[in-house]
Amino acid sequence: MGSAVKNGATVAVALSGGVDSSVAAALLAGHGFSVIGLTLRLFCYSEKQASAKSCCNTQAIADARGVCDHLGVPHYVIDGEQEFERDVISRFVAGYLAGETPNPCVDCNSFIKFNLLLRKALSLGADYLATGHYVRLGERGGRPCLLRGLDSGKDQSYFLWGIPRGALDNLLFPLGGFSKPEVRALAGEYALAVGDKVESQEVCFVQDDSVEKFIRVYTESGEGGGKNPLSTKPGPLLDSQGREVGTHRGSAFYTIGQRKGLGVALGKPVYVTGIDTQRNVVVVGGDEQLHSGWLTAREVNMLADILPATDRFRAGVQIRYRHQPVMAEVEWTGKSTVRVELEQPQRSVARGQSVVFYDGDLVLGGGVISDCG
Repeated sequence: MGSAVKNGATVAVALSGGVDSSVAAALLAGHGFSVIGLTLRLFCYSEKQASAKSCCNTQAIADARGVCDHLGVPHYVIDGEQEFERDVISRFVAGYLAGETPNPCVDCNSFIKFNLLLRKALSLGADYLATGHYVRLGERGGRPCLLRGLDSGKDQSYFLWGIPRGALDNLLFPLGGFSKPEVRALAGEYALAVGDKVESQEVCFVQDDSVEKFIRVYTESGEGGGKNPLSTKPGPLLDSQGREVGTHRGSAFYTIGQRKGLGVALGKPVYVTGIDTQRNVVVVGGDEQLHSGWLTAREVNMLADILPATDRFRAGVQIRYRHQPVMAEVEWTGKSTVRVELEQPQRSVARGQSVVFYDGDLVLGGGVISDCG
């Protein structure tokens, strides 16, 4: 857990009702910490339901409460519905309407779990907030830093670049040194009823994995302002020469690199290579048109100092979860913007996705991809 952690400290554990967070709570309780279980309530369940397989449904709250009862620790449900709507769902929809491919899990971690929930934990008298993420804490220059999880197949550091840097002083990640099979085994040792629970992987607030359906309902409802944006309407599907080769369902519903569901037969594999929601145009082309040698990013958040401090630095750059990092030169272009020159062109770089900077296992920081070419 780290030598700097206070003995007998009070630790609030973010409990989703899944196996990972439950084992994190059991480990902490077993190490003599005073544990409090906190579960986020992110939906008004009488009006809308999360997917039955997600980590945010009513059963998840019941499972989390059951784990706390089993461990003999208190459990609280924290209302985060308004914040989740504002900082995650609305950003998700706005991103797609602007032709981006947003990552709501990053926003949920940045704004909800490690901001709202951390503040709630501290207000309840907790010294730390712990989660079941597969990442580790280290130290650099006398300050805590974020490291990849030891299990490369489960490392979740890509989703955590947006954590406020000051929050690292009050965070614990008990699972960072374990593999998933080891965590499942620990769930059995602690006799946790959720030990065999299936992992949630889809976007928690999207029913049936249909992003298009969710956005259409949202934009036509009061929450979305009752608008029907141009990018949700059918429009021209163009090839790289600007010739119309088909019709799309709405430019907001496509992503860079997409091949399925295009509805065109051009005699060779074609992919989405461009999205212009202002004109409501989708461009398709060959694989060779999907590779980018540079990208820019906004909303950059740094979790570790660059040593030595400079306007430019080299880093391993990861542009997708499970993506193999590639070395790149990163240059600051503003207070929270950078330009990244990739040593090797990368395929399907998508605006709205996260770019994360690494020095080996050390997470330097990250940002939201704003452009590429």
